[in-house]
Amino acid sequence: MRVLQLGLLLLFCVLQYRYWLADNGWRDVQRLQGDIAQQELYIERQQQRNATLEARVEDLKSGLDAVEELARSNLGLVKPGEVFYVTPMPGAP
Repeated sequence: MRVLQLGLLLLFCVLQYRYWLADNGWRDVQRLQGDIAQQELYIERQQQRNATLEARVEDLKSGLDAVEELARSNLGLVKPGEVFYVTPMPGAP
């Protein structure tokens, strides 16, 4: 009977070791859950970014107002009859 109890105790200790410390144990599961949470946040941010880019592409495809705005801000588009003024920045050569 004593041998059976010692055998069960030994088995219990081995199983506890595997649960807490071995590969694929509790610590690995906690680490993987943290990694999953980080990846889900990354995916959510990327989906928001994709939605913004899709809306911008759709806006550029559908109307000329967005194209005109980009041309004015990035390329210096000036309509006929408009006057373009450049104000120098303080300290600029």
